[in-house]
Amino acid sequence: MQLSLVEKYRIKSYADIIGQDKAVIEVKNFLKDYPKKRGLLIYGPAGTGKTSLALAAARENDFDVLELNASDLRNRQKLEQILKPATEQQSLFKKGKVILMDEVDGVTGTDIGGIPELVNLLVTTRHPIIMTCNDVWQSKMSPLRAKCKMVEMKSLPIPYVAEILQKVAEKEKIVKDAKFFQQVATRSQGDIRAAINDLQAYRGVDSAIDLTETRDVEDSIYNILKKILKERQDFLTLFDTTRMSLDEILLWLEENIPKEYKNEVLAKAFHALGNADVFRGRIYKKQSWRFLVYQNIFQSAGVSYAKPGPIPGFTKYEPPKRILKIWINNQKMAQKKSISRKYAHETHCSAKQAMKDFALLRMIMRKYSIQKQLDLSEEEMDFLTETKKETPAQ
Repeated sequence: MQLSLVEKYRIKSYADIIGQDKAVIEVKNFLKDYPKKRGLLIYGPAGTGKTSLALAAARENDFDVLELNASDLRNRQKLEQILKPATEQQSLFKKGKVILMDEVDGVTGTDIGGIPELVNLLVTTRHPIIMTCNDVWQSKMSPLRAKCKMVEMKSLPIPYVAEILQKVAEKEKIVKDAKFFQQVATRSQGDIRAAINDLQAYRGVDSAIDLTETRDVEDSIYNILKKILKERQDFLTLFDTTRMSLDEILLWLEENIPKEYKNEVLAKAFHALGNADVFRGRIYKKQSWRFLVYQNIFQSAGVSYAKPGPIPGFTKYEPPKRILKIWINNQKMAQKKSISRKYAHETHCSAKQAMKDFALLRMIMRKYSIQKQLDLSEEEMDFLTETKKETPAQ
């Protein structure tokens, strides 16, 4: 069977890896320092060469590789049956052995799932365990992050992707001009695997590449926060990689900026976020959607450039508490409106008046006999008996 170009030209050594120098050094240090850390977690967008780097590391060190796909090892039982024996057996013919688990974010994270068992195996393994994943910032991955050395692989810039495509084309005797390689590289959005697959698909096609048919690459909110708050770039197209709205992202930034920024930098970041909110208000008030680009600029480049340079290290980001507060307040308001309508119906007054006098009426409606007469639900009764005082409407 004929190999695909992706497999045929998979990197064989560290020297073949382009544009990931920092990741290569960190993988080398991990194997050099083993067993200081027994697990290595290589993460980044699809098609950046995570698996290829792990295989190249094994080949450079004359290690056997037991390659497993985490989607086939989703639960504890499977891990115990397949992975545990592999972590205990020595290599028969080579210097050592590496356990490679692809797509580890496919392992379940519950108590009966695979993540806890995988953490246990990291304590007892006799061989390095290298894992790859796309979204390392999922909450279920937290135990693995604590146990592993983490190495990030970033999407390659378009010129690097075009260079790789040109080298593959020369070996395959595919004759294309520089514009073609640039177009394929642009369409791939940094995904080397996708770019090489496109090269293979278009090798006999003379028409230009349709750049409007971009690949569906979605970034998680945690990766977006990490890029804005830790790196220092303009990121004007960053929000195109998520289905979340700019308003939702603004709330996430509001919650997590203080985790990264301090003092003057914090003030600058919130000033930029405040400007984004100003334009957000103008958009909704006047339906001036042309201001959307300004909201984007302030809450991406504005926040990112508030700091003098990149910020190293790991920070745990959290969902915005304001969303939870809004939800709780909406739930309370819904209960208040429902009770007011029932009271208004029985007393022949307006629901609006009942809402206005609710703080006073609440004392009366706490009586069980009145609650029965109003036919209140258990949730509405519980709401009335809460100790928190209501502020009379002005």
